[in-house]
Amino acid sequence: MMNPSEIDTLVAISRIIPVITIERLQDAVPLARALVAGGVRLLEVTLRTEAGLAGAARIIAEVPEAVVGIGTVLTPDDLARAVGIGVRFALSPGATPALLEAAARCGIPFLPGIATASELMAAMSHGFQTFKFFPATAAGGIPALQALAGPFPAARFCPTGSIGAHNAAEWLARPNVVAVGGSWLTPAAEVRDGKWPAITARCAESVRDLSGSIPLPA
Repeated sequence: MMNPSEIDTLVAISRIIPVITIERLQDAVPLARALVAGGVRLLEVTLRTEAGLAGAARIIAEVPEAVVGIGTVLTPDDLARAVGIGVRFALSPGATPALLEAAARCGIPFLPGIATASELMAAMSHGFQTFKFFPATAAGGIPALQALAGPFPAARFCPTGSIGAHNAAEWLARPNVVAVGGSWLTPAAEVRDGKWPAITARCAESVRDLSGSIPLPA
């Protein structure tokens, strides 16, 4: 099981985590470079496409400034493949007992996905303290997160799901939120058209608007 300080080290790099879906392998490196140039170094590359894992591996090899994690981890095999390419962290949208057991042994920071108190308790029983709250808005939004803070004061969260520039600051202001994830930094149309300067500019604006003004949770 990881030390909680490993999560703290990651979120100190960035409290904004872009959720990246790579459709074409050739987009992986220029996209990562555009994000890094805008001040966003902590990247979640999802396993939603066939190019996801290979794209993450290419970013790790060619963009050393990026801190690459794998998202949409659904099975122990997904997690093993992610660890095998050298990712720095991993996340899941939910968690089965088998995945929680594998993640507790995997040696890298892992954020299991939860949406309910029962799911949170199951993940905590495996030693986890920081979680992906997904789907954040559909699962009850900020009121749900506030409600979880009562019986679970030590739990911390990275909400993902319908979070964007319009509400990221509100989420980050919550004392039990360490970071937010979202796809608003990498619109699919801009990635398809190779509009890397636009992505860099959006990242820089988000970093400027969200970083520094909102303290890290205690």
